[in-house]
Amino acid sequence: MEFLRPVSWADALAAKAARPGAVPIQGGTDVMVEINFDAGRPEALLDLNPVRELAEWDVAEDGRLRVGAGVPYARLIGELGDRLPGLAQASRTVGSPQIRNRGTIGGNLGAASPAGDGHPPLLAGDAEIEVESAERGVRMIPAAEFFTGVKTNALRDDELIRAFWIAPASGPQYFSKIGTRNAMVIAVCSFAVALHPERRRVGTGVGSAAPTPRRATAAEEFASAELDWTGRRPLDPAVARRFGELAAGAASPIDDVRGTAGYRRHALAVLARRTLTWAWNDYVAGRRVS
Repeated sequence: MEFLRPVSWADALAAKAARPGAVPIQGGTDVMVEINFDAGRPEALLDLNPVRELAEWDVAEDGRLRVGAGVPYARLIGELGDRLPGLAQASRTVGSPQIRNRGTIGGNLGAASPAGDGHPPLLAGDAEIEVESAERGVRMIPAAEFFTGVKTNALRDDELIRAFWIAPASGPQYFSKIGTRNAMVIAVCSFAVALHPERRRVGTGVGSAAPTPRRATAAEEFASAELDWTGRRPLDPAVARRFGELAAGAASPIDDVRGTAGYRRHALAVLARRTLTWAWNDYVAGRRVS
């Protein structure tokens, strides 16, 4: 197995174009596990750690945050937690401090696991994924279109993930997941909610309950229409309950060693109801959570 180590983004794109089968590696928290367990052995590893551009973030002209694919979870929490509270909450649930210092959202997206903790907040926040190839240049992929199957994504053979784009939170956001223990665990299921008051819209993301991470669009449409966006009324328990039912209906889970399909649907309904309640209570009180 070859080990490729480009020192610039241009070099990385050239290396990927020359060796489409090379697997990018940053923190290695997914790739090395698969190699160590002999679940896959790529023809080459493309080490992106020396590419400094990937470890940077900035604010674009349109006000959105452009976060490099190599920014680790720990920095997302420390540097962007006040602007991306849902993603920061999800990042805090990833592995151990050592994993959070190495793992990245870019790697999470590349692995495209249905259980990836970073995916539901990206969906709820209407994120876009910036990818690039040496031949075709840059293209932007909405998060809702990025995941194409179990551990597969919309990347072409010669493309690499450069960054994700997402607007800073304009309202409360929450992420919650259920696992077989309290820490360092793959989600049995997870759910993210984001309130977008300026658009009178609720965003959602469902994780570990379908072949791909996905939005609960029927739940979004229902809550967006039912909520009192003047912020004067508490959340009607019937609205919260129906929101949970619709969120669970968006899932297509399986039975596996972590949980049954029935349990996942039930848990999703509970998570959706709770996260919407927490977010709405914060909105009514004028609070932001980070």
